[in-house]
Amino acid sequence: MDEHSALPIAVIGAGPVGLAAAAHLLERGLEPLILEAGPAAGAAIEQWRHIRLFSPWRYNLDDAALRLLEASGWDAPRLTALPYGGELIDNYLLPLAALPGIASRLQTGARVVAVTRQGLDKTHVRDRDTVPFTVRVEHPDGETRDHTVAAVIDASGTWSTRNPLGSSGLPAIGEEAAAARISTPLPDVIGRDRDAFAGRRVLVVGSGHSAANTLIILAALAREEPGTRILWAVRGASAERVYGGGDSDGLPARGQLGARLRRLVEAGTIELHTGFGISSFKSLDSHVTVGAVDGRRLEADIVVPCTGFRPDLDMLREVRLNLDPAVEAPVKLGPLIDPEFHSCGTVPPHGAKLLAHPENDFYIVGMKSYGRAPTFLLATGYEQVRSVAAALAGDREAAGTVRLELPETGVCSADAGTSCDVPEPVLAGFPTELAHGRSAGN
Repeated sequence: MDEHSALPIAVIGAGPVGLAAAAHLLERGLEPLILEAGPAAGAAIEQWRHIRLFSPWRYNLDDAALRLLEASGWDAPRLTALPYGGELIDNYLLPLAALPGIASRLQTGARVVAVTRQGLDKTHVRDRDTVPFTVRVEHPDGETRDHTVAAVIDASGTWSTRNPLGSSGLPAIGEEAAAARISTPLPDVIGRDRDAFAGRRVLVVGSGHSAANTLIILAALAREEPGTRILWAVRGASAERVYGGGDSDGLPARGQLGARLRRLVEAGTIELHTGFGISSFKSLDSHVTVGAVDGRRLEADIVVPCTGFRPDLDMLREVRLNLDPAVEAPVKLGPLIDPEFHSCGTVPPHGAKLLAHPENDFYIVGMKSYGRAPTFLLATGYEQVRSVAAALAGDREAAGTVRLELPETGVCSADAGTSCDVPEPVLAGFPTELAHGRSAGN
């Protein structure tokens, strides 16, 4: 990006990874333009502020962001404490976003609708790498404006594009018509959203930790609100994967979650339905009937979707991407994160080299870089943007040397082009309800 060194670098999304990208760019003497669709930094996390993370503060803070905060006199949280999503926002992201160096470069309510090369559509090749990017943004004042930038880092996450409930990757028949009876992922069932769940038949769909967390909170609600009935549908033949390792889990909070869920199922508090691949929804006046591929039916007043998320690629239609055909991650990264073969503990640390696309100086980072794979860790995203910032600054050595600190296994490193097996137990940087439960954030 030497030809455009005077232009800013667009950072799409002001979640943890987007703000970390901005901090690393600033340390490199580069100018970020941070574009956040929501009203404030961490807008996606705001939707699950009531959820507690499985990993302590130590593994949820980016080094470059910490250096900026500490220089301002910021009071660090207790690094061994497990924060809630709301605490991640209030005690970390908002103070970071308020720093003059970040605030002056942050635009909120700025929804990116397209990225392209200035004056060139996707089909044009000649001199493509020498032309700056155009980022088209819808602003809060209702105006749409084009911003000219030297490079683009897409850290917009996947929260806004959940997977459908149908078992074939498509919405089940009648799913759109039943939208009024389908909640948001990770609803606040004992707080903000209590009235929608108290005394109702609630069907939770999904086999990850998002589902487990929601089910356990629903069980607490049922103790206070008689008549609350909890149904749980999973597509697999059992729920053993959700129960996890119990006391032997490398992250104790995650192990406790699985053990509690198992007890609730065994006690009959939660009614588990396995092998329930959803094929249809039938909306009625008072409830919805959910049909399975094998003909079974469940009736519910409200359905909680915990089936994961996928990247929104519409705004990137004019960008030359090279994506893995299965998980829609960068093609070199895809085989390393495919959830059929890998957990977060077997994904090597990686940076700009594996995140690169045919479109020079364009990177997808954070949860969105994992496409449909649910194994993303927040610390992985921090290492991604450190490497990408180094690459954009021309520091190839720093960009190619990637490291990931793990809580019990020390430091895993991969020098330019090498890989490393990361054993369990693993670092869970984002809440594992999201990382393993197929949810996401900016």
